[in-house]
Amino acid sequence: MKLGVVILAAGQGTRMKSDLPKVLHPLADRPLLGHVIATARQLEAARIAVVYGHGGDRVPRAFADSDLIWVEQAEQLGTGHAVQQAMPAMSDMDQVLVLYGDVPLTSAETLRGLMGAAEGGSLALLTVDLDDPHGYGRIIRDDADGRVLRIVEQKDASAAELAIREINTGILVASRERLDSWLGALENTNAQGEYYLTDIVAMAVAEGVSVQSTQPGDRFEVMGVNDRRQLSQLERRYQYLAADRLMRQGVALRDPARFDLRGTLTAGQDVEIDVNVLIEGDVRLGSNVRIGPNTVIRNSRIGDDVEIFANCVIEDAQVGDGGRIGPFSRLRPQTELADQVHVGNFVEIKKSTVAHGSKINHLAYVGDTSIGKAVNIGAGTITCNYDGANKFRTVIGDDVFIGSDTQLVAPVEVGAGATVGAGSTITRDVPENALALSRVKQANIGGWERPRKKRQE
Repeated sequence: MKLGVVILAAGQGTRMKSDLPKVLHPLADRPLLGHVIATARQLEAARIAVVYGHGGDRVPRAFADSDLIWVEQAEQLGTGHAVQQAMPAMSDMDQVLVLYGDVPLTSAETLRGLMGAAEGGSLALLTVDLDDPHGYGRIIRDDADGRVLRIVEQKDASAAELAIREINTGILVASRERLDSWLGALENTNAQGEYYLTDIVAMAVAEGVSVQSTQPGDRFEVMGVNDRRQLSQLERRYQYLAADRLMRQGVALRDPARFDLRGTLTAGQDVEIDVNVLIEGDVRLGSNVRIGPNTVIRNSRIGDDVEIFANCVIEDAQVGDGGRIGPFSRLRPQTELADQVHVGNFVEIKKSTVAHGSKINHLAYVGDTSIGKAVNIGAGTITCNYDGANKFRTVIGDDVFIGSDTQLVAPVEVGAGATVGAGSTITRDVPENALALSRVKQANIGGWERPRKKRQE
């Protein structure tokens, strides 16, 4: 059976008090509409049509790389009219599911249950019971057998009908052929002067078509966004569900209410995440990883046995096994740290590779640099990689010691085993195993032997 999905996303969203179309407001760093589209794809829909209106082509442009069908509703004449605009795109579908671009948390599982209820040619509605149903259309049932008879909108309801707690979510599924027929018969003789999609329920009943209903397991699945307060409520619900899912997978969250996931997180065993950690994009954590508070990790890979201390920012970077990062460290894009690398407080690394066992522990900037194995970068060291117009690379060989307060003016290379004295400004290459000093004038001393730690007896 070929499923077509129509997503209604033409509303203006005036209560958001924003120039941004409502369906483009972010929830967990993804547009509201993006969540709905992702759910539709989980259902393996053969075709997805999105009806847009307010905001012009800003909505289609936000999903420029997708395979969606975009249908403009130039005049907003109601939900029934909106679905009518999309029906030509559904011409060869068997079933049509109607979703809403501002209802982001409906699960694929709930929708599969709804689609199952519509098998055999029935019309199936997703309904929910609310303690405060104000503003929603009410489900009117037969007193004798509980059959759904019709839906009455809030503004057209009597006092008795307003007391009903079961409401229409607007989400429904029906055969394409019948839905097309019912839509063609809609009239706008109501308080709003609009073509209500809900009027098809009474039409189905009049034709003897069975009207089924299912309910979601969680009322937040059918909650829409009309203002920023509701958006914040759904954000919290989304984060609660994300945290719960991770904890069930074995991730230890010190306080689930102070954790935010704005992407996807894959984690190994015995991962511990402290408070106020923000995960963005695609992040993968190895086993035995500890992340300190107030840390942001975006599109990065963290190896096994890594400890990330408080207040770090890691973006588009890789950290090898056994690394120690922070506190107050920043790893910028294209940073690759091998195993057992230590990056300490107030250190920034950008577009650089650091080989096994090297240490950059204090107050340093390393940009556009290749660092070898077992290198020690002293406090206050910077690589001067930018001349105001162009970027240049610094290369540091294995077993190099860079003294504190050193400036390495790229392009420059420090050979393996070399030592750079504290307070030096290095503008020329340093040979292997040499001592470089430039407090007055740079001197390269060949054959110099670095002091070694005495073995303790």
